[in-house]
Amino acid sequence: QVKPQFESKENKTYAIFKAIVYKTQVVAGINYFIKVQVCDDDYVHLRVFESLPHENQGPSLVSFQTGKTRDDPLTYF
Repeated sequence: QVKPQFESKENKTYAIFKAIVYKTQVVAGINYFIKVQVCDDDYVHLRVFESLPHENQGPSLVSFQTGKTRDDPLTYF
């Protein structure tokens, strides 16, 4: 659901956009930290916020880090 938001911010399109691993952090909603494969050996880390259900808002891309590898640890950013 956040692929279009990411592509818009990066001003690129990606043929591959595959979530590899994720972590969650409960706040007033949920922060998801997601490692995403965007090509054969290039990865990005996304921070996505999903608000509480009664707020009726979809997930939103808060921030991201590019230039990651498959072995980079997924940490808070």
